[in-house]
Amino acid sequence: MNGFSIIIVSWNARPLLEQFLPSVCATSYPIFEVILADNGSDDDTISWIEREYPQVKIVRHGNNLGFCAGNNRAAPHAAFDNLVFLNNDVRVEPNWLHAINDMLQSNAEIGVIQPKIRSHREPASFEYAGAAGGFLDRFGYPFCRGRIFDSVEIDAGQYDQASPIFWASGAAMVVRRSIFEQTGGFEESFGFHMEEIDLCWRIQHLGWQIWYCPDSVVYHLGGGSLAPDSPRKLYFNFRNNLRMLLRNHPSEGLLKLLFIRIALDKVAMLRFAFQGKFRHAFAVFRALTAFAGNIKVSLEFRRNHPPVSPPTVPPAKLSIVKAYFIDRIRRFHELPSDSS
Repeated sequence: MNGFSIIIVSWNARPLLEQFLPSVCATSYPIFEVILADNGSDDDTISWIEREYPQVKIVRHGNNLGFCAGNNRAAPHAAFDNLVFLNNDVRVEPNWLHAINDMLQSNAEIGVIQPKIRSHREPASFEYAGAAGGFLDRFGYPFCRGRIFDSVEIDAGQYDQASPIFWASGAAMVVRRSIFEQTGGFEESFGFHMEEIDLCWRIQHLGWQIWYCPDSVVYHLGGGSLAPDSPRKLYFNFRNNLRMLLRNHPSEGLLKLLFIRIALDKVAMLRFAFQGKFRHAFAVFRALTAFAGNIKVSLEFRRNHPPVSPPTVPPAKLSIVKAYFIDRIRRFHELPSDSS
């Protein structure tokens, strides 16, 4: 039986922990620990945890390292061979780790598992960040089984089959510790967003599989770090997506892909400007500029980390932008079969 170290990065978030930590500590699986990676909170989070949940291991970072570095620095303190990266606004069902343990034991080629992620606000619906597992389209745009852009599906059991996926959500993902250490963990320069997709891509390059486990269910509140319509969130998404492509995409077709992607991103920038969303347009401009300034670093990463094998779930051949905005497809199961 596997043991699990659940790592929760938090900063000044006692209200969220009061709401969501009880379910995590009530996990029915017999072998697990909870690690709170505190990013320098200056509220009473630490004293409250020590008083109310003395079984929780606290790793004090001293300052706000963000999601990536916060998790990376906490991982060495884990006691078990499987790391669970869980947001501090996630509620879990008591038996959520049992099915994940079964999946890990049944397939030694699985390196990462994502549970089914439903919305905490609307528990019958999937949640935006992950839903029933993530994929990439031909131009590197991410989408989920159960969520395409802003269209989120009701969970009616349509995605209750365990299956390989391209990426697992950082809101709730399980990674074998040995693999996490081999890859070096989350890319800390990303800051926010796309870091889990980048990690899953690198893990697939090493020959491991990423799977979705529908019998493990969690509920995510979401929007705790950056508001959905935040220009800052937009900046990180556009910048990090391009960085991720340059770091991980096969050499064949890479230049063409980047040319098309940058053109599409410029179209998005103009669209924001025509809508009067000038801060959003400027965020995309800043993202493109930042990507250009980081090209040398990304190319150095490619040279030092050549892929051992292609992704077990390659990017889809379709364009999710065309499918959504032109073909008006709103549900994952309506996409051409290539998308899965």
